[in-house]
Order: sequence, then structure tokens, then C-alpha cells
Amino acid sequence: MSEAIVTVDIGGTHARFAIAGVEGGRVVSLGEETTLHTKDHASFQTAWQDFAHRQGGSLPRAIAIAIAGPTRGEIIRFTNNPWIIRPALIGEKLDVDRYVLVNDFEAVGHAVAQADERYFERLTGPDGPLPASGTISVIGPGTGLGVAHIWRNGADYRVQATEGGHIDFAPLDSIEDAVLARLRKRHRRVSIERIVSGPGIIDIYETLAALEGRAVTPLDDKAIWTNALSGEDSLAAAAVDRFCLSLGSVAGDLALAQGAGGVVIAGGLGLRIRDSLVRSGFPERFVEKGRFEGFMSALPVKLITHPQPGLFGAAAAFARQYG
Repeated sequence: MSEAIVTVDIGGTHARFAIAGVEGGRVVSLGEETTLHTKDHASFQTAWQDFAHRQGGSLPRAIAIAIAGPTRGEIIRFTNNPWIIRPALIGEKLDVDRYVLVNDFEAVGHAVAQADERYFERLTGPDGPLPASGTISVIGPGTGLGVAHIWRNGADYRVQATEGGHIDFAPLDSIEDAVLARLRKRHRRVSIERIVSGPGIIDIYETLAALEGRAVTPLDDKAIWTNALSGEDSLAAAAVDRFCLSLGSVAGDLALAQGAGGVVIAGGLGLRIRDSLVRSGFPERFVEKGRFEGFMSALPVKLITHPQPGLFGAAAAFARQYG
């Protein structure tokens, strides 16, 4: 019989809650999501109480929490909201008996490991399932660049969160040389996260404008992505294509470094640009690894399309720990 738990995904702007069912180390159900604005609640505890009220006043006495940031230390603080979490007090403050606290991208890794095959869409490589054994690289461009890998052997698996988003950026053509030169004016060391992340589109866009001698109105990253995907701005569309090229190179590099037998692109940004990824040079850049092109072309590369990988993955982490 499955056990009901609360699963939570906390970011800077939103906290998402749901009731999940876990059994035998796996997630067997995920209820409807409730999204609360962090600015509307003084603390995580008051948001928890709000969710409990919406659920009729009582909640399961177990919780899985995914957090957009480090989960170590006696006090966990958030970058974009005033909440703090003291792990040692979770049981007392929330009236729960058991809890799991994971980084949000570690949760995504658990989601990749447990999600049904229908939640994976082919981007390039063989049109088959991800390997049932060995390593799978998970890469998620968003506010930053999340990187993890999964090792699995049939039903058994382990998730390893990493700081792979902070390895050095390696340009492959003159345009990427120009992007790197622009970033080096502000940063002594340029990591791949500076380019392959949501905010990275700004420097790509402004570099392309400079190369064409065009004066452009400064835009934030959200505006550039919106203008590109709506077709309103051809320069923004070109910036997205360049982004996809760099993402392909980075995904291939990480697969080589991690010894992967498959790769998964994760995150909301990946879903937004799914069509651009397929029609851009992403597949070619992923494969172009010199003597290893044959090896790379045999790797399946997927996009995870699960609507709530953070909530699902946090619940999966709980199921693994207590299953």
C-alpha cells in the first residue's frame, strides 16, 4: 500500500506543493499542484499552513523538499525571497515525522531516473529508450546551468549532483570567440553557465548586434527569449540559434567527461526551445567531438517533458531514502 507524502519545490518566486504517493522506493502517484507566491508568505511555515488549509486542515506527516540552492548547513537561505529553513527544526515546525531535503537539480535527476518513458522526447541520436544501466548525464539550462549524472543498474540507481555548470567555456568559432571576449571584460574566468543559461542570452544577443554594427535597446533575458520565440525579432532568433549550438557542445563535453550512455536536457527553458533545439545545429555540435564522433552519434539525447519534475523528483528522493 502506498504512503502519502507532501512534496514541495521551492524557488525564488514560487513554492509548489502537491500530495504524492510512494511505495517500494518509487513514486506511484502525484496529485494536483498548488502554487503559492513566496512574497505572499512571511515564511515557509506560513506557506505550509496555507497549503494545509487548502487541503482541508491536515497533511501527511512526511515531506520531501526540493530547494533552488545548496541544502547543506544549519540555516538555508534563499537568494530571491526572505525565507530561511533550519533543517533541524523541520519536524517541529511542520509537525512531520520524516523529511528529505534535496537540491532542485538533484530532484530533477531523481525525476529522470523514475519518470515513465512517455515523458522523454528524442532530440538526437538513436530513437530508443535511455540505457537501463550505466551513466546518464542530466543538463538543465535555467537561471543557471544545472548538471548531474545518474548511475543505474536496472531498477537501482544513484543521483550525483555536480557543479559542472562552472567548468570553463571553450569557444569553437569566431562568434563564440567574440562572446567570450565580451564576457572577459567583466569576468576573469568565463564558465559555461555564463553562456548556456537563461541570462546568457543577453551577451549572445548583444555580441551579435555588435558584430553587425547594430544599435539595440538593452533588453533583459526574458524579453529576448520572448521576442525570439514569437518571431518578432530576427536578431533574438539568431541569438537563440547560437545558444542551441553552445548547448550542444556543452552537452557533448559533459557526456564525454561523465562517460554517459545517454543524455537528458531538463528544465523549463529546454521545453520552451524544444523546436529550436531540433532545427538548430544542436545535434551536430553534440556529435562533433573529433575521433569520438561515432561514439557520440550512438548516444540517445532526450528532453524530459514531465510537467513537474521538481515535485516528482523530490518525492522520488524521499521514496529512495525511506523505501
